[in-house]
Amino acid sequence: MTEAIVALAPVNGMTAATCAALGVSRASVQRRRARLIAPVVVPRRRPTPTRALTVRQRQVVLDLLHAPRFADQAPAEVYASLLDEGIYHCSIRTHVSRARGQRRTPGTP
Repeated sequence: MTEAIVALAPVNGMTAATCAALGVSRASVQRRRARLIAPVVVPRRRPTPTRALTVRQRQVVLDLLHAPRFADQAPAEVYASLLDEGIYHCSIRTHVSRARGQRRTPGTP
């Protein structure tokens, strides 16, 4: 029913009267019309940051996260343990595990 009202020309007062007569929300009709005349948005890939990890560096970090030594630890714990040993590979916010579709660690955005 909303499509029929949207198809009508948006004449002053005509939309409000038609919506009232048919019991359709005028806001819904206006939103639908706005979507029809809006330009089509073409999704673009986000550019890779210049300081992003290389594929090899990312794989090294993933291998560390999957090592038997860290099997039951969250990435934040692995990060802290390695920092205590003086080893730094990347920031905890690099989200290496999330980039590979793995489960998100609680407390990290």
